[in-house]
Amino acid sequence: MPQHLALVTLVVRDYDEAIRFYTQQLGFELLEDTPLGPAKRWVRVAPPGAGPGACGLLLARAATAAQRRSVGRQAGGRVGLFLYTDDFWRDYHQLLARGVVFEAPPREEPYGTVAVLHDLYGNRWDLLEPRRVAE
Repeated sequence: MPQHLALVTLVVRDYDEAIRFYTQQLGFELLEDTPLGPAKRWVRVAPPGAGPGACGLLLARAATAAQRRSVGRQAGGRVGLFLYTDDFWRDYHQLLARGVVFEAPPREEPYGTVAVLHDLYGNRWDLLEPRRVAE
């Protein structure tokens, strides 16, 4: 099998609140929630319909003071996560209806239609429909 990214760790305050946000507000699927001990779980989520081998998030509860300080600022305040879509306006309106917070109205950029959203911790995401390139 060729190499590919499988998971990106996202440090969270609490497993259950993160699962609720990512599944109920962003509409992700809970792929796995396996206990690994009294205070640790292996929790994986991914966008709906992400096929086998698609990259997902590993939700990891902050266990140290340094990890707790990083919750919500894992990309230093920059957009650090990118949610691609094939229908920007469908997904934008669905996310708004579920209470997802966008920091500004959508805009057209040379690379596509984009709006920056915040997750429950303040991490910044791009919801992005890439511009189709003529073949």
